[in-house]
Amino acid sequence: MIPGIQKQRYAVRPTVPILLASTQTNLYRVRANTITAIVILAKHVRNDWNGVPERGVGKSTLSRLVAREYANAGWKVKIADLDISQGTSTDWKQRREQNALQPEVAVEPFRTVDQAVRVASLYDLLVFDGPPHSMAGTKEIARVSDVVVLPSGLSLDDLKPMVLLAHELSESGIEPNKIAFALCRVGDRENEISEARSYIRKAGYTVMNGEIPERTAYRRASDEGRALSETPHPTLRVRTEQLAQSIIDLVTTQQKARKRNADTDTTTASNRR
Repeated sequence: MIPGIQKQRYAVRPTVPILLASTQTNLYRVRANTITAIVILAKHVRNDWNGVPERGVGKSTLSRLVAREYANAGWKVKIADLDISQGTSTDWKQRREQNALQPEVAVEPFRTVDQAVRVASLYDLLVFDGPPHSMAGTKEIARVSDVVVLPSGLSLDDLKPMVLLAHELSESGIEPNKIAFALCRVGDRENEISEARSYIRKAGYTVMNGEIPERTAYRRASDEGRALSETPHPTLRVRTEQLAQSIIDLVTTQQKARKRNADTDTTTASNRR
């Protein structure tokens, strides 16, 4: 659990804020005709020397981390697993159910973005575990999402294709301030992490605070149906909570901006009458 999240809800309309006391930032559940959504995307799946796909860079792992933290703060959350060829989040949900873990995090596989969007009104937040290959599907999800998170490792083999994906999204009309990078499967060398952050910033994009290091404890947590923030190791929890908090703060910023724009549109329409 992210330190300072309060489960108390305040009777404010059209939003219901949940205060993160540690950062004095509000999470807003916006009630509008648009959905509240986060999408986690990856560019491709690399193969090893034998042609076997390597482990991903963290798309499903991030999806589950973010969904769990929102659910733990009282939000009704669903992960839309669009990576049906792997079904990683769907399988994780089954392990979570077997171990009777709380909070409840709904996961459902969907073949198309349209199918997922149809159920969005039933939830406070929809987290898209995006498809790994379809650029058309990638753009479609990005357009309906508040925030687009791109996970990447530290090597140029990881960073370059993800930056190119960010450029493609931006050129297709996705606002660059909606796009953010999250560093995953990192080592212990701080200079290497700093170089990766610098590379992304020079490309014109935001990098989330915190990162996910490569640790056995994280893999064991996932094997048990836990999110990374549910590992029993306090120092590892702090690192993932920092990353989750950074994503939450960006979503909050986008939500507030959307509300301001909606209020402005309403005021303008009223003045024209």
